[in-house]
Amino acid sequence: MLILLAMLVYGVLHSLLASLRAKALAERWFGQGFRRFYRLFFSIFAVVTFLPVLALVALLPTSQIYAIPFPWVVLTGLLQAGGLVVLLAGVWQTGALEFIGIRQLFESGFSQPPPERRLVTNGLYRWVRHPLYTGSLVFLWLTPMMTWNLLALNLGMTAYFWIGSIFEERRLVIEFGEAYHQYCQNTPAFIPRLNRRR
Repeated sequence: MLILLAMLVYGVLHSLLASLRAKALAERWFGQGFRRFYRLFFSIFAVVTFLPVLALVALLPTSQIYAIPFPWVVLTGLLQAGGLVVLLAGVWQTGALEFIGIRQLFESGFSQPPPERRLVTNGLYRWVRHPLYTGSLVFLWLTPMMTWNLLALNLGMTAYFWIGSIFEERRLVIEFGEAYHQYCQNTPAFIPRLNRRR
C-alpha cells in the first residue's frame, strides 16, 4: 500500500511538472530562455524522486508470489530483453540527448525559446504511439520472480503510464493539432496491430 501511495505522489508531481501550465509558469518566473533548461531539470527531478519509491520496494518486508521456472524463464528473459531494446530504440529514435534535455541547452541562443518539435510517426512510432511505455511494461511484467512489493510497483507504474499517456496526448494535440489527432486514429497506444496496413 505504501509503495502504491508513493507511486501516486510521484505520478502527480511528474504529471504536474510535465504540464504546459508548469512550463509556462517557469518561463514567466525565470524568463523565456529557461524553457531550454526545463527538460533537463524535469529529467533529473524524475530520477531523483523515483529513488525513494525504489528504496521502498527494496527495503519493505515482502514475500515471493511466484518464480518462473526453467525453461520458461529463458523465453521471458528474451522477451524482457526485447522490451528493453524497444525502450532504448524509442529513446534513440526521438533523440536521446533531446529526451534527457541536453540537446536543448546548445541550440541557438540561451535567450531564445527552443525550436519547434517535430511529430515522429515512423519507425517504432508507426506501430504504437508510446513505444517507451510498451517496452517498459514488457520489461516490468516479465520479471522472472514476482514479490508483493514488485507487484505493487508494477501496478503503480502501469497506472502511471496509462494516466500519463492521457495527459501527454492532450499536450500533443495542442502542440500538433489535427496531425496528431489523425495519428491517434490510425495508431494504437500500447499494443501494435499485427495486421497493420502500410
